[in-house]
Amino acid sequence: MSAYEWLIGTRYLRSTHRRGFVSFVALMSVCGLMLGVATLIVVLSVMNGFERELRNRILAVTSHATMVGLDGTLADWRAVQAAARHQPGVQAAVPYIESQAMLAHGSAMAGAKVRGVLPEEERSATGLAQHLVSGRLEDLSAGSYGIILGSALAHELRAGVGDSVVLIAPEGTATPTGVVPRMRRFRVLGLFSSGMYEFDRGLALTNMADAARLFHVAGGVTGLRLAFSDPLAAPTLVRQVARRLSEQLGIQGFYVTDWTQDHANFFRSIEITKSMLFVILLMLVAVAAFNIVATLVMIVKEKQTDIAILRTLGAAPRNVLLTFAVQGVLIGLAGTLAGAALGTLLADNLETLVAGLERLLHTQFLDARVYYMSDLPAYVELSDVLRVCAVALALCVLATIYPAWRAARTAPAQALRHE
Repeated sequence: MSAYEWLIGTRYLRSTHRRGFVSFVALMSVCGLMLGVATLIVVLSVMNGFERELRNRILAVTSHATMVGLDGTLADWRAVQAAARHQPGVQAAVPYIESQAMLAHGSAMAGAKVRGVLPEEERSATGLAQHLVSGRLEDLSAGSYGIILGSALAHELRAGVGDSVVLIAPEGTATPTGVVPRMRRFRVLGLFSSGMYEFDRGLALTNMADAARLFHVAGGVTGLRLAFSDPLAAPTLVRQVARRLSEQLGIQGFYVTDWTQDHANFFRSIEITKSMLFVILLMLVAVAAFNIVATLVMIVKEKQTDIAILRTLGAAPRNVLLTFAVQGVLIGLAGTLAGAALGTLLADNLETLVAGLERLLHTQFLDARVYYMSDLPAYVELSDVLRVCAVALALCVLATIYPAWRAARTAPAQALRHE
């Protein structure tokens, strides 16, 4: 590309003798492309932020993986726990007893998971201890029959710290009068609020010894909950640990699950939604990009006399084509870069903007009971920005092909016939 092609191409984008109409249309093309690229980046950033925030909150309140015996219990769990703690990548291995139960307080009733834990070890496996709004894990002493409720569960039961709730186990006790449900009165010693409605509504903690007596788990536990140094490697590590322990201890095997399996459908739906939104919103970018076609066609039609003069002065069709390709690429580059900057700026300040809009409209856009969180996080990933910019630029380059090709085919004699 020689200097005059660049000079003429940039000159045609500036104001012309027709009161700058062509320049105005070019500016609108840049604005349309900018808004399309910015919208796509903001939406993808919101999906990234939603997934990232959800993953962090899940990992903050739940174990990375669990190991359960094939019959649903672990009898010699102390030996398994000691061996698991020495496996590479394992930071903690804590026992637990867990079962579904019904909780009642007055006329209010709610179903939830009741998890028996060892308070002195629970802190090493999960971060629930950091989310207690009242009480302490250490208050769950054996034989005290104390319980710590999730904030949403306590709200549904209309129970607070110091109140008593009746816990009803799913298995009954056979008596001469029939099967009677096993019930035990527990005292609420604390509340936790993890920010995840799934846990705040569906989980209650008690001492493991009290849970064993209530659910008739004699001498064993439901399983072990593991914490790894790299939570993202939990699917691979938990299977490696289970195989090694089976070989070392002569155990037939374990049922293993990890945090990605427990929430697999949710994370898969996020990925599918993100892909679909990318395709759908890419249509906006395509519409804005192909506005360049109309802009360049207008410039070509207006500049037919100039093109003819250039051809008579010795410019080849290739030189004319490059002249108008410069204009389309510059429009696309300006719109794409401006859109990337605007989208990144909006995504970085989205939580503040949404919070201000909620205060202004006196409403809440996200219900934590549906979306697991009440704020709208956004996280800009460089790979998404580069992908959006690359696709937008590719569409702009495609949009310049026809107008530039039409300009290159301009016949000088026909263009100057009526001049």
